[in-house]
Amino acid sequence: MAAQEMDDSTRISYSVVAGSFMVFQFLFSAVSPHLSSSFSQRYRELPAGKKCEWDSRCVSTSHALIVGSFCLYILAFDEKVNADPVWGDPRLVKMNVAITCGYLLYDILLLARYWKLMGDAYFICHHLAVLYAYGYVLNRGVLPYFANFRLISELSTPFVNQRWFFDATGQPRSSWPVLLNGFAMVTVFFLVRIAVIPRYYGEVFATFGTEAFEKLGRGPQVAWIISSVVLDILNFLWMYKILRGFYRVLSRASWKKAQTRHAD
Repeated sequence: MAAQEMDDSTRISYSVVAGSFMVFQFLFSAVSPHLSSSFSQRYRELPAGKKCEWDSRCVSTSHALIVGSFCLYILAFDEKVNADPVWGDPRLVKMNVAITCGYLLYDILLLARYWKLMGDAYFICHHLAVLYAYGYVLNRGVLPYFANFRLISELSTPFVNQRWFFDATGQPRSSWPVLLNGFAMVTVFFLVRIAVIPRYYGEVFATFGTEAFEKLGRGPQVAWIISSVVLDILNFLWMYKILRGFYRVLSRASWKKAQTRHAD
């Protein structure tokens, strides 16, 4: 009976992956272009390449808000997952992971199609590492707490995308909306991708040697650890780039302010 329930859960999860892929593709191909054309004059003036990236970032923000919110709900209210991080009831987590896997497959195909425009090797490495690890979550329902915990990082994505939207619409980088978004981006990115690392690995190490950990088997163990390390290396690289970019914006804004005072 338990095996049958797991098989049914796995089939449902992969159906969600397929549905997620199609929904995000539809948002990119139809919904974002229509809404953006209706509400943004600047979008209508963009070249085709920029419109493509605009639409992809709208989809990215939508995915981040859906998955990030679901992640916080599970962390706060799913007692079974929090009580048993390795083998807890994975049903809600698998749904969240399935949504993300569908999005990642959509995004990989999008990057491949528009590689000269949006291609980024870091993103491909990130997506493949996530799909590698999440395959075990979908197939075996293992490590639900840790799988869901990684998704908290998506809460930084809307701020990263908003920075691009400000650039695309010609908002001066020294303006207050851009500076405030930059500060929020740095802060949230650090909190959900860097500051959580000690807690995450503390809970990872706490499982080593336990019966639950040994029951996983070598495949899930290796996928879990390797993907976690790869993702956090990428997070540190992105954090460095974000800090460097924000420092440059602040320096440029301070220089312009000093020049204005000098002119007065």
